[in-house]
Amino acid sequence: MIKKTFFYFFVLLIFMHLMSCTTNKTDEHETLDLSIEIPAGANSWTNDMSANSNMFNDFEIKNWTDLEVVVRTYFKTDTDGKLHVGLNANVPNGVSTLKVTVGNTSKNIELSNSENTTIEVGVFDVKSGYNFIEIEGLEKSGTSIANINKILIGGPATEGKVYFIKDDFYFGRRGPSVHLSYQLPAEKDIEWFYSEINVPEGEDVIGSYYMANGFRDGYFGIQVNSETERRVLFSVWSPYETQDPNNIPEDYKIILLGKGEGVTSGEFGNEGSGGQSYKVYNWKSNTSYKFLLKGVPSVNNSTDYTAYFYAPDENKWSLIASFRRPKGSRYLQGFYSFLENFNTTTGNIPRRASYNNQWVYTTEKEWIELTKAKFTIDATGKKESRLDYAGGVEENSFFLKNCGFFNEATPANTEFTRKSNGTKPMIDFSELEVPKE
Repeated sequence: MIKKTFFYFFVLLIFMHLMSCTTNKTDEHETLDLSIEIPAGANSWTNDMSANSNMFNDFEIKNWTDLEVVVRTYFKTDTDGKLHVGLNANVPNGVSTLKVTVGNTSKNIELSNSENTTIEVGVFDVKSGYNFIEIEGLEKSGTSIANINKILIGGPATEGKVYFIKDDFYFGRRGPSVHLSYQLPAEKDIEWFYSEINVPEGEDVIGSYYMANGFRDGYFGIQVNSETERRVLFSVWSPYETQDPNNIPEDYKIILLGKGEGVTSGEFGNEGSGGQSYKVYNWKSNTSYKFLLKGVPSVNNSTDYTAYFYAPDENKWSLIASFRRPKGSRYLQGFYSFLENFNTTTGNIPRRASYNNQWVYTTEKEWIELTKAKFTIDATGKKESRLDYAGGVEENSFFLKNCGFFNEATPANTEFTRKSNGTKPMIDFSELEVPKE
C-alpha cells in the first residue's frame, strides 16, 4: 500500500513538472495578438525636431539614418495589462539591430528583411492612459536603420478602446485645438474688446498660436513661428468662402485701411481667406501682453476692424492694422480665444497659456468684465484622434493647454467662471493711433 501510494505521488510530481515546463515554454513563445495597426508615420515623433520634418509621411517612418535619433510612437488605452507589440518593417539594405522599449522594459530585435514583414517584438506591461513605444537604432550595416510601416499592438491591454491618429494625419499631428467662448452681456452693442495673455516659461513652443481676441470675423494674438521669429498676428476673413484668396471677387475683398510701423500686410488662405497683418516682435514668456480690438459699422454695409497691441517694454498701445470687411455692418460679436499648434513637427510637445482680464466696452461707454467661458475642442479632439487637451480656471484667469500626450482631458463644453478682477482697463481711446492708408 505504501509503495503504491509513493508511486502515485511520484507520477504526480512528474506530471506537475511537465505541466510547469509546458507553461513556461508557452509564455516564452506565446503567439502575439498584433491585430491593431497604428500608422507609424502619423503617430510618431523623434528626439530631434528637424528629423520630424523628413522622417515621417502619412503612414511610414523612413529616411532614418542617424543612430542618435530615437523614435516614439504614441497611443492611448483604457485598460491596464499586457501589451503585445510588433512591427511591420523592413531594412532597405544590410542588417540593423533595434531596441524597443515600453515603460521600463526593453527588447532587442534584428532586422534583415528588405520587404515589409511582420516582426514580433514581445509582451510589455502598460497602465491605462497615454503610452509610447520607443524605438532606438543600436547598429546598422547599411545606410538606413529601418523603414517602419506600422506599429502593431494587441493583447489584454487593448481590450478597451485604443486611441491614435487613424486619418486626417496633418491635423492629427498638429494636435487638438482648444477654445474659450466668452459669455457676453445681452442686448449691448460692443465697440471694443480687451484681454491679456501670459505664456509661462517653457510653454512657448514653436508652432503655437496663442489667440487672444477672437471675434465673429477674425482673430488677433501672438505666435511662435521659429527659433528666431515671433509675431503679433491679426486677420479678418472675407465673406466669400474660399481657400484661395485669388478667387475672392473684388467686392468681397478685405480692404486695408491702415497699419502700424513695422507691420506686414497681405492676404491669407487655406483656412478660409481674407486680409492678414503681422508684426515681427520678440515677445517673451512670463510676461503679460494686452490686446485691444475695435469693431464698428462702416460705409456701404461694411464693418471696420482695428487691432492694437500693448507690450510692457514699449509702454504704449501700437497699431497693428485696420481692415474693412464688406457685406455686413455690425459691432463686435462672438468673442473667443484659442490655443493651436500649426506645426506638425512639434505636436508631441505640450504648451499652455493663461487668458486673462477680458473686458468689453459698449456704445453706452461702459466697461463690462467677462468672467464666464465655455471650453470647446476642434474636430481632432471630437473624433478622438487626440485626447491631449485641457482648459480651466486658476483664480482670476482662464487657461488652455494642448499637445504632448497628457492624460487629464477636460470634457468639451465645460463651462467655467473665473474670479472678477474688478479693475477696468485704463485706456484713453483718443490717444490711439488713427489708421491711415
